[in-house]
Amino acid sequence: MRALVEPAGPRRTLCGVTSPTTDADDWGEALTGNGAAFARIFDRHQHRVFQHSLRLVPSPDDAKDVVAIAFLQAWRRRRSVRFVDGSLLPWLLVTATHAARNLSRSARRYRALLERIPASSPAPDPADTVDPGPAVAALQSLSRPHQEVVALCVLQGFSVDDAAAVLGIPAGTVKSRLHWAKRRLADRLEKTDAAWAAAAERIA
Repeated sequence: MRALVEPAGPRRTLCGVTSPTTDADDWGEALTGNGAAFARIFDRHQHRVFQHSLRLVPSPDDAKDVVAIAFLQAWRRRRSVRFVDGSLLPWLLVTATHAARNLSRSARRYRALLERIPASSPAPDPADTVDPGPAVAALQSLSRPHQEVVALCVLQGFSVDDAAAVLGIPAGTVKSRLHWAKRRLADRLEKTDAAWAAAAERIA
């Protein structure tokens, strides 16, 4: 994960050598009330978190909500966040994955509630017209622990050791969850492909 820390913001000079600050450096300053330090972390990672969130929710607006939730949770849990090689990015990505999962559930409950209310001239909900696609649907079918390792190791390319560090679990557990998740995703996507093929044959 060493190359994933994107230096941004002021540089510190130690013994005449200038080096970029890390998330851990900025976080320490943010805890003392330095809002600019927290802003540097946001600027450094908000685009990466947004792109990750776009894979998990139906619309860009939902992805923006997920980004906001992830950084808000970071500040609320500021005493217990985990850094990997000085970077907060893995923790933010895991938190965004959770937020996207919860956002999708809330949206489904909200739509189900609206369907029970009679309307004189019902209008289609734009969210209902967005098909997340079979890959996202397959990912959302996984349990939370399995989504975490897929989000970090498959979607974002972090190593098993880095995922284990941010999740606070043994590397062997990450490997076993990842193996199971990949098999589950492959099985689900294979069934989806078969269903599409059968539907195409019926249409033909």
